[in-house]
Amino acid sequence: MSEIEDQDGYVDLGALLIAPAEGLQLRLEVEEATQRVVAVTMDLNGSSLQLQAFAAPRSEGLWDEIREQIGQSVGSQGGQVEEVQGGFGTELLAKLPASGADGSHGYRVARFIGVDGPRWFLRGVLGGEAAVDRDAAAGLEALFRQIVVVRGENPMPPRDLLQLRLPKDNAVPAPQSAPDLERPERGPEITQIG
Repeated sequence: MSEIEDQDGYVDLGALLIAPAEGLQLRLEVEEATQRVVAVTMDLNGSSLQLQAFAAPRSEGLWDEIREQIGQSVGSQGGQVEEVQGGFGTELLAKLPASGADGSHGYRVARFIGVDGPRWFLRGVLGGEAAVDRDAAAGLEALFRQIVVVRGENPMPPRDLLQLRLPKDNAVPAPQSAPDLERPERGPEITQIG
């Protein structure tokens, strides 16, 4: 999440530039009502990392406030959150109630990471083995560190989603190091209520 000289080799999704990696698959999540891309999910080695980039004020970050809201939301669903220190500072480990296919009840664990940048905020949600095992998360965390946020110069209210889109030519560049990288697939349709 630093300045880069050249975008070659990155997958350009508008507000996010993502470095390709061996075995990485990208899914774009589209809001059904507006057909707007609202999130990108990176799948790697059986774990996932969902990404969303937001506009933020110049003067202060959003992560402290957003962590508190995530905690309230998880609590209202009967889940639990715990603040932990990680490679990106304060993170949230959330346990959400979930039902298994056989009707059993348990928890689904998600790890929320956030980075406040200049006029932007990037949130990541790790799922699968990466949510509970730091070693399993290493590959996705390394990719998270390489993400470039393209904020743009337009004024935007804090917390507005930065514009994501399909890559311009609908194809993902495949450097020699990552021949298996495929075009991003359209992810699940989601609808936000409220």
